[in-house]
Amino acid sequence: MSSLTERAPAKINLTLHVTGRRADGWHLLESLVAFSRSGDTLTLAANRELALAVNGPGAAHAGGVDDNLVLRAARNFAGRFPGAKLGAFHLTKRLPVAAGLGGGSSDAGAALRLLARANGIPLDHSMLFGAAQATGADVPVCLSGRARMMRGLGEVLGPPLNLPPLVCLLVNPGERLATRDVFSAMKIPPESKTGFGGHPKIDQDPAPDALLAALRKGRNDMEAAACFLAPIIGSVLAVLSAAPGCRLARMSGSGATCFGLFKNCRSALRARKTILRAHPSWWVKACVLN
Repeated sequence: MSSLTERAPAKINLTLHVTGRRADGWHLLESLVAFSRSGDTLTLAANRELALAVNGPGAAHAGGVDDNLVLRAARNFAGRFPGAKLGAFHLTKRLPVAAGLGGGSSDAGAALRLLARANGIPLDHSMLFGAAQATGADVPVCLSGRARMMRGLGEVLGPPLNLPPLVCLLVNPGERLATRDVFSAMKIPPESKTGFGGHPKIDQDPAPDALLAALRKGRNDMEAAACFLAPIIGSVLAVLSAAPGCRLARMSGSGATCFGLFKNCRSALRARKTILRAHPSWWVKACVLN
């Protein structure tokens, strides 16, 4: 079989509400997730010994290969589908690491899609979802790579949403944040509810202005704690908010990447040029979300 390739897009939390914390310490979420049309690329050469090679601009910060979520996903897949074909993966890492973009989880979702294709397994197979869930909290939503609501620990998924294309500018200042550190800084006691406020209703097929109005009623509850740990996030949000044509600026995930939603591609590209001129070391990417 020739090699198979899947795109592993960036996962953007357009909203991220923290609703509480379980007795075991895990935090409960409610989040509207969308995906970019670009990101990492993962290739599988099937019927080979399980392996992973990583290159690309983000490879140096991707950590040890043995700890990579691609291999963890493959092992969870193999445990649920005995005798299935595995293979050698090659990951081109473009997304920044520990950046609130779900890059590792998206890579794992792409690995499961590749293994499903190589073995003729449908993407809606319950054991494939089980492999995703066992790999990481964000992997189930990354398995399909479709915009939707996610709840609980990430395992409760709403139906796919037909979001209008959103012109987006992603900005990461080079600060790496561990999700557990941001949650710790929030100081939410176990067995408690936050009471921060409910999530706005998101229609199945929202019109652009209605979606933007709903997003403005939402929030990222991790933003304040992340800004405390990495104050530069506040600067990024201020820069995005001040850019002409930016309609909404917010942090994604646990940071430090922030996003701005722009009225059109021209204004986003103009902002990208201006931001890079002032901050040449920042990672700035224009993309479309849906």
